[in-house]
Order: sequence, then structure tokens, then C-alpha cells
Amino acid sequence: MSADGNHGTDDTDFLARRFEAHRGHLRAVAHRMLGSTAEAEDAVQEAWFRVSRSDTGRVDNLGGWLTTVVGRVCLDMLRSRKSRAEEPMDFTAPPAAASALVPVDPEQDALLADSVGVALLVVLDTLTPAERLAFVLHDLFGVPFEEVGAVVDRTPAAARQLASRARRRVQGAEVPENDRALQRRQREVVGAFLAAARDGDFEGLLDVLDPDVIVRTEAGVTTGAAAVARGASTFGSAALAARPAVVSRHALVDGAAGSVVLVGGRVERALRFAFVRDRIAVIDIVADPDRVARLDIDLG
Repeated sequence: MSADGNHGTDDTDFLARRFEAHRGHLRAVAHRMLGSTAEAEDAVQEAWFRVSRSDTGRVDNLGGWLTTVVGRVCLDMLRSRKSRAEEPMDFTAPPAAASALVPVDPEQDALLADSVGVALLVVLDTLTPAERLAFVLHDLFGVPFEEVGAVVDRTPAAARQLASRARRRVQGAEVPENDRALQRRQREVVGAFLAAARDGDFEGLLDVLDPDVIVRTEAGVTTGAAAVARGASTFGSAALAARPAVVSRHALVDGAAGSVVLVGGRVERALRFAFVRDRIAVIDIVADPDRVARLDIDLG
């Protein structure tokens, strides 16, 4: 970077290449935020303008930092849209993912958003800008609440509440935080999913999965109800046969409906679920011990 704070040509070229490596992920985040392909492209371009004028030399996690930059741009655009009572011009879903299982890296994270169709976009459009940002960044892209809070100028706890309110709307009901009927319904759906997976019941799994469901693990991303059902039925029945002492329990995982796998009383694996109209739309599966240790898990 030059003395006047601007990037030199070599620095700019290097930063541009790094930015391009994350473009697919950033476009996916922007599309989930804005519901418009054209606006998503505009948001990513505006993010590049901001990044190109910033000092990125001290940024340890460029992908995460770029995600929050795009989040801020989208938040500004949503607030402007709300103030003018506008709707996006091209309310369409992005193209479906070409592969059901891909490696996890920044540019491929776009599959998380690409595999969630118009149904979720319709629900997201009912949220306030801050709720939408909190839900999209945290629930769909795994951004910590500390970083979400920084984008919306709220505390992490307030950001968690924004995501929680958004999650309830996505689940199809405006209900109090402690509504027992909603919690009971979520537990029933999760229980049906776990039972069907344990029994290798392919049709039973399809009954509780959204057609565009996505599953994210440390190994990759699986999209579509058929692929997820095949994987869950195969893995569930095989795991039960190989390790009959393993215990599975319902839990709240980072405030969302979930379950945990216990081995010797220790959480070995955690699953977090998000729903669209009483069907499972997103499943995050965390098995890495360090990541599991950072989760907020309530077994009560």
C-alpha cells in the first residue's frame, strides 16, 4: 500500500485475485440477503469498491471479513428498499447446484444458498433488514454472532435475538420465544428424522425433508431431499449396527432445534436444524471437537 493509503498496482492485482476466489460465496450471501440476482451482483461490486480502498494486510480470515463487508452493503440496500417500499425486480432463485456433494472451501460455500429455493426467499422477504441479515449470516453461512452484531451495531446477544425472531418466521409462526407448541412440533420433526435415519427409512426421511434441503458437514455439502435421505438412511443404520451404545438426544444447539450424539456422556456430534413450513430445510452437522466445544448446547 502506498503512503497515501491507496493500494499499489501489484497489491491491487493480488487483492483482486483473492477477492475473485471468494466471489461465488459472496454472491450467494448477497442473493440470500436481497432475493435478486442483479442486486446481488451490484452488492458484490460495491463490496469490491470498499475492499479496494481498505487495508487488508492485517485481516486474518479474508473470507469471513469479506462476508461481513457484503453483509453491510446488503443491509444498506435493504434499508433503502424498505424506506422506498420497493421490491426486488427479479425475484428468482439462483441456478440449482450442479453437484450434490462438493468440498468445503470459500467459493463452494455458494451451494448453501443456491440449493435453497424460492420458498425460503419468500419467507425471508417478510423479515426486517436486521433480522434477515442475522438469519442469513448465522443460520445459513455460520457467521458468529459477535461478527453479526458488529454489522448491525448490536451486541452478540441482541444479534442472537434477531436471528431467533427470524427463525420463528421461517418456521411459519409468529410466536413467543418460549412457545411450547412450536418447540414440541420441532422435536417431533427432528425425532421423526432421527428415527427414519436410524431405521434406514428412505420414504420416512423424505416426509420430513424440504425438497431443497441442504446438509453441511466438515467434509462437504449435500443438497436435495433424495441425496440427503440416501445419505442419512445409509449412515444412520450403519452407525447403529457398528456402535449400538451410542446415545442420541434432542437438544437446543445455538438456540435452534437440534440433537446431539453422546458417547460415554460426551457430545461427539451435534446437529442443528432450520425449518421451512414444518420441514427440515437446513442441517448443520458439527463433529470437530474444537467446534463442538464452542457450541451453545442445552440438553434440558
